[in-house]
Amino acid sequence: MKLLFICTHNRCRSILCEAIASQRGAGSLEAASAGSAPVEAVHPLTLRYLEERGYQTTGLQSQSWHDLEVFHPDRVVTVCDSAAGEICPLWMGEVEKHHWGLPDPSRVEGDEAAIRSAFMTVIDRIEDKVDKWLHECKA
Repeated sequence: MKLLFICTHNRCRSILCEAIASQRGAGSLEAASAGSAPVEAVHPLTLRYLEERGYQTTGLQSQSWHDLEVFHPDRVVTVCDSAAGEICPLWMGEVEKHHWGLPDPSRVEGDEAAIRSAFMTVIDRIEDKVDKWLHECKA
């Protein structure tokens, strides 16, 4: 199953989803991520906390959804509320669409412990959702 995770800037939540789905679902899931208005770089804490949880971050990059026209996903998952309200490019057509509405841990203010906790909470949620889809793929 091919998954495309969409967030407006493709710098945190969608990147988290791409890395987690690709690596937890290796052999069953193929994941990519993109944004409608991507930024120049992935948020550094996204990479830091993915690595802390044991995920590889090599090759993760912020990119436009237009860069993935040839990907042909089976499911498109929006992970931020602003992306959920955007009109998807025509090439996405009748693809199955889902909305996860994840909070943005990169916007949490506070000490390092609070920020780390926000990232870990979102990573836990993504892992749970990906694991459910993996179970579905095997059923």
